[in-house]
Amino acid sequence: MTQQQAHGSIRPGGRTARTRTAVLDAALEKLGAGQYAELTVEGLAARAGVHPSTIRRRWGSVHGVVLDLFDHIAGEIRIPDTGSLREDLRRLAEGILTLYTSAQHRNTLFRMVAAATAHPEGERTVRDFFAARTRQVSGMVRHAAARGEIPPGTDVLAVVEAVSAPIYYRLLISRQPLEPGVARRTADATYHAARAGTFIRRRPAAAESSAGGARGRKTFR
Repeated sequence: MTQQQAHGSIRPGGRTARTRTAVLDAALEKLGAGQYAELTVEGLAARAGVHPSTIRRRWGSVHGVVLDLFDHIAGEIRIPDTGSLREDLRRLAEGILTLYTSAQHRNTLFRMVAAATAHPEGERTVRDFFAARTRQVSGMVRHAAARGEIPPGTDVLAVVEAVSAPIYYRLLISRQPLEPGVARRTADATYHAARAGTFIRRRPAAAESSAGGARGRKTFR
């Protein structure tokens, strides 16, 4: 990676903040209209009232702009650290659910996922965003492991995926209502599964056999 800071994060505040807002608003408008394929650096610059070189210097490409837009939207979901994994999972799930009660945010997500099915660059953007966001959120699961709430060897990324996947399934596949109880049920199910060792990274069968399988493993109840 070059010395350029990623996703328009250079010198926050003042003119830079106004430029970032203008560029992200331009990208949001295009995405909301289902026009991902028409996103270009020059088009965003014209709509935002900035020079194309400004976008290239701060974001590198359209990919960088859209990633920053999604980071900005996802930033409304606070990453909890309450000292209790169960409570952290509940708050995270509730944050995701609350974010997408906004029709604009739902529409942006729908349009971006649709773009991912038709455009390789859109697919890369969606994949990179969710991978980065999962890594960011996984810190709360690592803290829980350090406190001894969940077994050693737990795959922290798998825990984050488990608590968020049912909500995105409702959003993108079944289109069922995002009822408040969904967040709590999903969080509690993930918590109990993590405590039971469901997300422990398994060793190859030969290694399990030589180590006596699961005998002697501590049960977290």
